[in-house]
Amino acid sequence: MKRRLFLGSIFVLTSGACQRESTPPEVPLVAATMQSNLGPGDIFQLEIVGEKDLPKQYQVAADGSVSFPYIGLISVAGLEPQQLAAKVKQRLIGLDILLNPTVIVRVQEYRSKRVSILGEVKKPGSFSLTPQMSLLQLVSQAGGLSSLAQEARVNLTRTTGADVVTVTINIQDIYEGRTRDVILQAGDKVYVHERVF
Repeated sequence: MKRRLFLGSIFVLTSGACQRESTPPEVPLVAATMQSNLGPGDIFQLEIVGEKDLPKQYQVAADGSVSFPYIGLISVAGLEPQQLAAKVKQRLIGLDILLNPTVIVRVQEYRSKRVSILGEVKKPGSFSLTPQMSLLQLVSQAGGLSSLAQEARVNLTRTTGADVVTVTINIQDIYEGRTRDVILQAGDKVYVHERVF
């Protein structure tokens, strides 16, 4: 009789653990267009393959433009990286500078796009969004969780079109690999609750 009760207890505990692992929070999908289009302050690398002497790093000016060697000022605000690469290529061909150049654009930092984190972190505030920035990376930039943080109650608020959605994330589940890390979107707001004693 005692043995049967013990086995039953093991089954209940195991099935409860499996259930928790299979229910990650329903975070709205990242809107691709909000993630990668360029804006003022953004820093990117532009490489023309084979042209080693040209500068590679650029920053978008406050008016949304960038000045490039040989081709001058180009308005880049609102362009995706591949659109900027195509525009530079077209300008190089149109001005008879290069016949068929290969242009590569890689964004390093989206300073025009911000994410914020408040509550029980060591350095709350607003941070520049980097490509594929995750919730754990944001927490790390904010100096980590404070000793009063409630790891099971981290709120993520995201605007998707006309809707504003807030989900509660257990960040300990991410640390321990039970739930995938969350990729952040421009404008995301994170709030880490205080533990209740």
